[in-house]
Amino acid sequence: MNYKPQQSPSSEVWKLAPVAEQYLSIREGIPFVQEQIGMMLTILSWQDGKVNNFLDLGCGDGVLGAAILGRFPKSRGMLADFSEPMLDQARAGLKDYASQLEFLNVDYADPNWVKLVQHAAPFDAIVSGYSIHHQPDVRKKLIYAEIYSLLKPGGWFVNVEHIAPGTQLVTEMFESYIVEARVAKEVRSGGTQTRQQITEAFNSRQDKAVNILAPTEVQLNWLRELGYQDVDCYFRAYTLAVLAGRRPNS
Repeated sequence: MNYKPQQSPSSEVWKLAPVAEQYLSIREGIPFVQEQIGMMLTILSWQDGKVNNFLDLGCGDGVLGAAILGRFPKSRGMLADFSEPMLDQARAGLKDYASQLEFLNVDYADPNWVKLVQHAAPFDAIVSGYSIHHQPDVRKKLIYAEIYSLLKPGGWFVNVEHIAPGTQLVTEMFESYIVEARVAKEVRSGGTQTRQQITEAFNSRQDKAVNILAPTEVQLNWLRELGYQDVDCYFRAYTLAVLAGRRPNS
């Protein structure tokens, strides 16, 4: 299947509080979220691996950073995002770890983001969750190179990501899964929204227009070309995947 690199409409929509709140409510219905986070932790912990410092890039509400702190409670972390509403959520959710964390409003669409986080580098791990796919494909690969430059030798990059499906059927199955989860939640909470209303709201959400999905193998090849080792898709379901690679030890 031929793949044509894609460009992005503006992702400024993520700076709007209602969009951030809608995404966080939808995320509860994303399939296999815990399994994806669990795979991230398995990778970072492999062969008694330790994470002393990490960067959560495009951190959203800090769910990946929270998982790392749960596994490595003495680690120090930087949580970076360009959406202040998302950073507010992260600060609130991780207040018990405030002394170990730095929250940074940074837009990694601009290559200068590297300079803004350099003082905390190199990192044992850099993770990202459902974020980098909003960038144009040319920029995605450059971001992967910038991440590589910030890793310690042996450090991991783990991308819990939304990827391009091989068929339209996979997309339909994925979206149906999320809608059904939202319907079930509405029933449990005693809500009044109908299935049709929930479906229409999901299909018309503002953030959908800024998704730019690249195929798994395309992205894995980028990582290999940049010098990452142990590159693979460590988990995949529907249009979700855990892509990872590490900087060589020497």
